[in-house]
Amino acid sequence: MQESDAIKSLAALAQAQRLRAFRALVGAGLEGQTPGALAETLGVSPSALSFHLKELANAGLVSSEPNGRYLVYRANFGQMDALLGYLTEHCCQGAACEVSPKRKKKTVCAAC
Repeated sequence: MQESDAIKSLAALAQAQRLRAFRALVGAGLEGQTPGALAETLGVSPSALSFHLKELANAGLVSSEPNGRYLVYRANFGQMDALLGYLTEHCCQGAACEVSPKRKKKTVCAAC
C-alpha cells in the first residue's frame, strides 16, 4: 500500500459514522448488508449513510454490487489487510514491531 492510499483510508475512517458503518460491514462478513438494513442498524438516515458509504468506497474500504433490486455493501477485507500491514510495517520506523507476549493474536473476523 502506498502512503497516499493509507492516508485516504485513515481519513475515511476518522469520522464516527463512517467508522461505525465500516465496523458493521466488517461484522456482516462476506454477506454484506443493504444500505437500508445498515441505516436501521446504525440508527441513521439513509441519505446520511449514503454519503458515508460513498466516502468509504472512494477510499477502497467498501464495495457494492447489485443483488436484485438492492445494492449490497461489503467491507473490502483486502484493503483493510493492506492498511493494517502498512501500519505494522511503518509504525516502528523500520525496526521490527514486537507483539507483547501477554497479548494473543486475534483475527479481525471469520472471513479473514
